[in-house]
Amino acid sequence: MPFHFNKRSTSAAEFVTVVSGLPRSGTSMMMRMLETGGMSVVTDHLRVPDESNPKGYYEFERVKQLQDGNTGWIAEGNGKVVKIISALLEYLPPEHQYRIVFMQRNMPEILASQREMLLRRGEPADRVSDRHLTGFYQDHLAHIAEWIAKQSNMQVIYLHYNKIMENPHEPIAQLCQFLQPLPLNRDKMMSVVESSLYRQRALPTGEPVQQI
Repeated sequence: MPFHFNKRSTSAAEFVTVVSGLPRSGTSMMMRMLETGGMSVVTDHLRVPDESNPKGYYEFERVKQLQDGNTGWIAEGNGKVVKIISALLEYLPPEHQYRIVFMQRNMPEILASQREMLLRRGEPADRVSDRHLTGFYQDHLAHIAEWIAKQSNMQVIYLHYNKIMENPHEPIAQLCQFLQPLPLNRDKMMSVVESSLYRQRALPTGEPVQQI
């Protein structure tokens, strides 16, 4: 199944669209895709584009305060889309309806992209081994998928970044179906998929290779 529905469907004005996933899994690209397709995005533009994300991060600073109970702004997100890292999903207040677009990506590419971003910032990139991070992330993803499936106020679609980059037609069609009745423009969404921004590709062996 490409996506999972919980109990009831809602109209466009009754749910908040959430783009989620691990860091460097394609969440910023998905935010830009939905914005280009016609959705209003919840962002404060405090984190500006850089070499790691030249098209922008689409972050909203108050998202980081979810675990502290700063949730009053979520009611203003009905009919809009906001990016929330997967580790913070469990802090979403239960009185709202959510449709979650959960981005997945090949793990070696995620780790390589995270490492490159740290190096660009001048920060250590080898504090934790890839093997340890892989195990940690896999456990986290399994936990959060199980948790979402139990929430009656959440619906989720899992989309794979690598598949979108290879052939975006089917994933975009699935996404538009999932977000009905929102009037998304598929052609404009297609224009966001730029192969030049796919800079960490996994070889058949699983080893990432940097695209120059």
